[in-house]
Amino acid sequence: MKSDKITTVWLDLDDTLIDFTTNAAAALSRMWHEQDVLQRLFPSAEHWALRYEHHNQALWAQYSRAEIERDYLRMERFRRPLVEAGMPDTEARRLSTAYDPYYLDLLAQGKALMPGAIELLEWLHAHSYTIGIISNGFKEVQHRKIHNAGLEPYIDIIVLSDDIGINKPDPRIYKYAMERAGQPDPSTHLIIGDNPDTDISGALASDWKAIWYLPQRAADSLSERCPAGATLVRTLQEIPHLLQSA
Repeated sequence: MKSDKITTVWLDLDDTLIDFTTNAAAALSRMWHEQDVLQRLFPSAEHWALRYEHHNQALWAQYSRAEIERDYLRMERFRRPLVEAGMPDTEARRLSTAYDPYYLDLLAQGKALMPGAIELLEWLHAHSYTIGIISNGFKEVQHRKIHNAGLEPYIDIIVLSDDIGINKPDPRIYKYAMERAGQPDPSTHLIIGDNPDTDISGALASDWKAIWYLPQRAADSLSERCPAGATLVRTLQEIPHLLQSA
């Protein structure tokens, strides 16, 4: 990786800086413990979380491909496991409407970070990189997550797909990010992200540099085949060395 021209470092938010997996598990567990109806339908908090995530992950994949709208995703990720567990559709829709903001509020309260996240941001800031967040998450919760996790002091630019109606990996969101940064040369931009399909492929298609962050827990379920043109790291602590030695 040639780092001499990099001026702007973009980071995905969930499971790159913020430990979304841990925070989401805590939020779903709390929902089960606080909601009698979930306790009647699902034998344990773990079972509830498993069925929710089964549908949520499939819906997010569709959303990232622009196959479904955000409101459909937010309804269906709760409606489907509830109906699957035997709830009538009308009641499932009513509860899904209530559960969506309830879950997002719990999620926004989570403060768990990926190991080395703050240290990486401090290093980038100290070395005068412009630091941006580029995320497909919902604007109602992403700004709160950034604030509650203590990331605000390090972030110069925030680009959310929800604000512009374009998801990663669509090249238009990367073009928009370059415009926001005031740096039209794609070779000056680097992205760090955990998702090879949304974060990395979209950035490479836009002629950005890319670092694929693949922690061990994700490596257990993903292929380690790094997209051509990207650099693979297993820890965030590796990144300053990469930028210094390139």
